[in-house]
Amino acid sequence: MCASLRLSYSEDFSRYFPPLQWKSFRKKSAPSGFPAILARKDPFDAINTYKLASYCGALKKEKHIILAGICLRIAWLYRIKQNKEQEERFLKFALKEYEASYSTGDFSGTQVSEARILYLAGEISRRIGNEKAAIRYFSFVFGRQKNAREASSIQMAKDRFQELKRTQETPHPLLQH
Repeated sequence: MCASLRLSYSEDFSRYFPPLQWKSFRKKSAPSGFPAILARKDPFDAINTYKLASYCGALKKEKHIILAGICLRIAWLYRIKQNKEQEERFLKFALKEYEASYSTGDFSGTQVSEARILYLAGEISRRIGNEKAAIRYFSFVFGRQKNAREASSIQMAKDRFQELKRTQETPHPLLQH
C-alpha cells in the first residue's frame, strides 16, 4: 500500500491502471478523509484497509468478483466486532457485487466458480433475512451438480436449503394454540 496516495489494493487487482482512471483516482483520493492507515495500529486498521481497497477498486473499475470479496471480508470483520448494522450493510454490498459478477460473468478465469457465487449469494441472502432469495440461489446451485469440483458448495447449499425449508414449515411457537 502506498500511504501518500492513499492507495490500497488486493492481490487480485489487475496490474494495469488505465491513464484516465489513474488521473481520476489521483484527483479523488488526494483530499479524501481516509486515515493514514500505516501510521495507526488500532483494531480498525483491517477494516479501514479493506474499505480503502474497496474504494480504490471501485475507482479503478475492478471486477465485481474482486469487490464482492473485499466487501465480504469487511462484513466478517464487523461480525467479529459484533457490529450487526455494519456487518449487514457490507453483506448487502457484497451481495450486490456477487449478483453483478454472476450476471456479467466476470468471475470467469478466477478461482471462484459459478456454483460458489450462487452459494455465497444464497448464504448472504439468508444472513440478511431474505429467505426467499436464499432458497432461490441455493436451488440454482443444485443445477451445477455435474461438476464434481463443486461438491462442497453443492453440499453446503443443500444443507442450507433444507434448513430454510424446515424453518418455513415449522410454525412459530407463539402462533400455535
